[in-house]
Amino acid sequence: MLSRRRKMLMEKITFTDENTGENQDFYILDETVINEVDYLLVTDSDPDAEEAECYILRKTGDDGDEVSYEAVEDEAALKAVYKVFSEELEDTEIQF
Repeated sequence: MLSRRRKMLMEKITFTDENTGENQDFYILDETVINEVDYLLVTDSDPDAEEAECYILRKTGDDGDEVSYEAVEDEAALKAVYKVFSEELEDTEIQF
């Protein structure tokens, strides 16, 4: 869960589920690169909400026109990336 202490500027991006074809909008809270792998911290909540669920996504492909991401599910990787985002967003409370 993410609690904002200040209003954050967030870029809105749309993901398309390859299986269902459904679109889902997310707001990018932060991005980082660890061991040459790109990660995004995103939320699907209203940018003005006091609290929001957040997700960590790993870049899995880039063909120039489309970029693919998947949710990080491995517990060790999730903790490591969470730690980096927590340090980068020290004025924002992030709970794992």
